[in-house]
Amino acid sequence: MHRELMRHGIDNIVVHAASIEIAANARVKTDKRDAQKMAALLEAGRLRGNRIPSEQEEQRRMLTRTRQQLVEERTAIKNQIRMKFHQLGLIEYDENRSMSHRLVKELLGGTDSSEFRLVIQAYWNIWKKLDEEICNLTGAIKEQAKTDPHDATYRWAPGVGPLSARILAPELGDMSQFNNERQLFSYTGLTPCEYSSGENIRRGHISRQGNSRLRAILVESAWRAIQKDRALGEFFERLYPRTGKKRAIVAVARKLIGRIRAAFHNQVNYQMEYRNSKALTA
Repeated sequence: MHRELMRHGIDNIVVHAASIEIAANARVKTDKRDAQKMAALLEAGRLRGNRIPSEQEEQRRMLTRTRQQLVEERTAIKNQIRMKFHQLGLIEYDENRSMSHRLVKELLGGTDSSEFRLVIQAYWNIWKKLDEEICNLTGAIKEQAKTDPHDATYRWAPGVGPLSARILAPELGDMSQFNNERQLFSYTGLTPCEYSSGENIRRGHISRQGNSRLRAILVESAWRAIQKDRALGEFFERLYPRTGKKRAIVAVARKLIGRIRAAFHNQVNYQMEYRNSKALTA
């Protein structure tokens, strides 16, 4: 709708619904009231629009986003197969072996029920098809990386692998859309909540607003980065005794993406201090 309005020369902004101010005692909500409230806030200059990606940017994101959706569907299918085996008593509740094609074949040999085998085969066929489609998308993602000018900069960062880079690059680009790190951290949902009054400052868990896909990739990359980058590793080791490992690794993720942004801004590759073998085992 935004793009169609722009094509007709109608200037407009897209606003996140949660950013619209509401009175604490407001109990009546109608379309008319919402329209009047937004009009008043817009006139007062108190509404800030979100950045709208171009159609090309959205298309480039489709590969990694669709792949992630298919991976999640495959995980759900695996869990359903596991529960079917558990229902028939062919697998224990505390079985820790990961669900694999080999395991399914092995467990199917323990039952003579044709109905059960037919049900499992139906799920199994879907699983195999998902494997095939995920493989096809992975190949397309690798080809896409060859034409993305931002891919190499992300790949230079510690903990960021080929697939992680393919998620970060289409979603964030060169990060020039962020005026400062605060905007970047807010977009990725890595900003901690704050409850402060007077001289008391209390920061809690991260806000979890913003792009959850990016947040998950950055935290995952941060766990790998502390094993490779000495500066990030020492930062984590200083922090986690006071805050706990979960909060400490989120702080590392903030620092990691902040350094990647600096690399883009300065047009240089990520500078990393390598950890030696003794540091890794300490």
